[in-house]
Amino acid sequence: MTNQTPVQAAPDASGERANREAKLQQLRQLGLDPYLAPKFPKSHKNAAVHEQFAHLQPDERTEASVAVAGRVMSIRNSGMFIDLVDDTVKLQVYTGKDDVQGRFAPVMKALDLGDIIGVRGPVRRTKRGEITVDTAEIVVLAKALEPPPEKWHGLKNVEQRYRHREYDLIGNEESRTTLRARFRVIQAVRQFLNGEGFLEVETPMLHSIPGGAIARPFQTHHNALDIPLYMRIAPELHLKRLVIGGLSEKVFEINRCFRNEGISPRHNPEFTTMELYQAYADYEDMMDIAERTIAQAAITATGSTKVKFGEQEIDFTPPFRRATMLGLIEEHGKVKLEGLDDAQARDAAKQAGVAVAPGASWGKVVEACFEHFVEPNLIQPTHVVALPKAISPLAKANHANPAIAERFETFCNTWEIANAFSELADPQEQRARFEDQQSQRDGGDDEAHRIDEDFLKAQSAGMMPMGGLGIGIDRIVMLLTNSPTIREVIAFPTLRPRSDEPGGAGEATDE
Repeated sequence: MTNQTPVQAAPDASGERANREAKLQQLRQLGLDPYLAPKFPKSHKNAAVHEQFAHLQPDERTEASVAVAGRVMSIRNSGMFIDLVDDTVKLQVYTGKDDVQGRFAPVMKALDLGDIIGVRGPVRRTKRGEITVDTAEIVVLAKALEPPPEKWHGLKNVEQRYRHREYDLIGNEESRTTLRARFRVIQAVRQFLNGEGFLEVETPMLHSIPGGAIARPFQTHHNALDIPLYMRIAPELHLKRLVIGGLSEKVFEINRCFRNEGISPRHNPEFTTMELYQAYADYEDMMDIAERTIAQAAITATGSTKVKFGEQEIDFTPPFRRATMLGLIEEHGKVKLEGLDDAQARDAAKQAGVAVAPGASWGKVVEACFEHFVEPNLIQPTHVVALPKAISPLAKANHANPAIAERFETFCNTWEIANAFSELADPQEQRARFEDQQSQRDGGDDEAHRIDEDFLKAQSAGMMPMGGLGIGIDRIVMLLTNSPTIREVIAFPTLRPRSDEPGGAGEATDE
């Protein structure tokens, strides 16, 4: 059963607000202030009433009384019929005409759409077959001074849905379904990894050195310590340190990360990932666990490993396709980059119409060609393996080809949804990689990794072979809920202030 009760249109906003405030004053004058009302213990949620009394036949009554509460979403026949909605489904409430005009008149006259009420009374099924609570007691528990939305889904100004998600949720069952799916997916990932023997841990969100990824951080300042701090761009280095220290050979964190970069339908400055690390494992082990984690999330959200996204059916049934980055570039772009030096690679890219920076390394050229030729074609889940070491500063090099890292990125619907590698354990090699990144940073790349002396010291204690995996929770949920923008799957996405707020600059966009 779904909750799709149509909500009536609201009149002029200013007049509506004044009318509702006047009704609130009436209740207060009668000693019925909703904000001073005692708690209202519910005996049932609406769905439970429907379920418990499903056996009733049309026009059959029961003496069993229930206590229900929720939001008024429809008022009909001068208050005789009310549709009450909680976080499950709608439930019809009936009050006889004599009671509407008599003992319950003060409440009924003050009721508006959106108000929160509690109702006690017996249950029956009407002649038309509707499970209904007959009112024996009714109390206003909260007065809605703003009307509920008329019908938010499909409004041209969808930014308002994201700015005031609570109103979106009140009026839009699809939004409730999407966000519930998000949180069920997170629960499923947590339960799956717990069952695999991983220990869930927590690591800092404030870092003295932003690390674990190549990204631009948010910077803040700690007054007491008088030091700059950075919002976490990735939990990677702290998670590895926990494994090195012997807390557990298998750890994971479902974490919030923050990157001071652009906003798009796939990017929000604040986002959620799952990262895990497993001692004595490598990137191939990570492929297996990535596939099983994502498949379990799909089953939890949709009941199947096959999901519909737009016009595509995406199949998350393991195993996913595996292909090398260089092979995919040759397949889709007809560009062969293997064995070329930096200058030759830049020339090959330019001839193929791919813009690369002057002096770009071979690895950066490979990355640019992949983004240009390959990413738009990766619809079904695909593990892209054998990425250049130059763009993988924390990954172990392949023993047979030192220019390649033991790393994969998983793509689906043209998006990267997972990233994993065999972790680089050699502290001397790691220092050289950090120094190379620092030189790129000194040359103007403000996303390049900095030298993290604390992590190098941790590695120097002896870092065992290790596999690491990160999965983008937001993008997984987008795929599983057929949501075209990340803002649909984040309850409160980042927006500019409204133009009438301090610092406001008008409505936000996805670009």
